[in-house]
Amino acid sequence: MSKSKDFTIEIRSIESIRPYEKNPRLNDDAVDAVAASLKEFGFRQPIVVDGDGVIVCGHTRYKAAQKLGLAKVPVHVARDLTPEQIRAYRIADNKTSDLSDWDYDILPIELSELQDAGFDLESIGFDEDELAKLLNTEPTEGLTDDDAVPEPPAEPITQPGDLWLLGAYWECDTCGKRYDYADGKAMVDAGKECACGTA
Repeated sequence: MSKSKDFTIEIRSIESIRPYEKNPRLNDDAVDAVAASLKEFGFRQPIVVDGDGVIVCGHTRYKAAQKLGLAKVPVHVARDLTPEQIRAYRIADNKTSDLSDWDYDILPIELSELQDAGFDLESIGFDEDELAKLLNTEPTEGLTDDDAVPEPPAEPITQPGDLWLLGAYWECDTCGKRYDYADGKAMVDAGKECACGTA
């Protein structure tokens, strides 16, 4: 088991840190939502940087802080990680967030209770369309009366004399043995006998 590491957070000028030039994560679409979160809740997760001030984790928080005009941000310097670990952690931090999903039985309840309490749901990252779908738990009314009978089509598919075969089979009248309909019909047409000796 690895030893626990000291975890210290520093308040640094945002000018003293910089993005990783080869950051593989595309995050521009998330900046507004993260900025709204920072505005509502404040910084609760520091930006992680290496010893040179290059961002390891927190590129989106960095951009959101810039958008909000913040001069200083909380920073944790990962001094105990090797360069290879830093590169791997940068990827793992983003990938592991993709591995979880929402419990859609519980999420609408939580959102509804927050809404009832007057909380601004747009500050937690869901857009209007997503919130509308998640909060619309009432059954929608049909377009017709429950007892309404539709008019038959002008040209019905089923015609007098049609025989619909649903899971059809052929059954021997004597022993009750069942055969696939096609096999049974072929047997009868060929004059072959059932296993019981009945033609």
